[in-house]
Amino acid sequence: MIRRSTPTKNAVLNVLNGSGKAMSQDAIMQKVDISIDRATIYRVLNRFCEDGILHKIVAEDGKQYFAVCIKCDEKKRADHHFHFRCTKCETIECLPVAVKFSLESGYQVEGVNCILTGICKDCA
Repeated sequence: MIRRSTPTKNAVLNVLNGSGKAMSQDAIMQKVDISIDRATIYRVLNRFCEDGILHKIVAEDGKQYFAVCIKCDEKKRADHHFHFRCTKCETIECLPVAVKFSLESGYQVEGVNCILTGICKDCA
């Protein structure tokens, strides 16, 4: 479904594209250059996820982050891959490692959430 472009959507996407990393809703709110309420940002982020523009990462503490994955194939942005969360600088980045798994017959996987936690290469 093609959705119309709005200043709110453009502002949120510009922040995420400019960051190069996954961001929480709070972090996005602090960086947008127009006034947007929390509910609107949340709605925009979820629509971007539905449309395959972003993918959602749920950290081990339950906090949600959103990313435009530059390491994913353009046609399959939300492909199953690992993320790395640095405990020192708190950044979350996509890693170019596909998640491989197998399940017994009858299971149908609809999503994968894999986060590795530690110290990133910049903080090490």
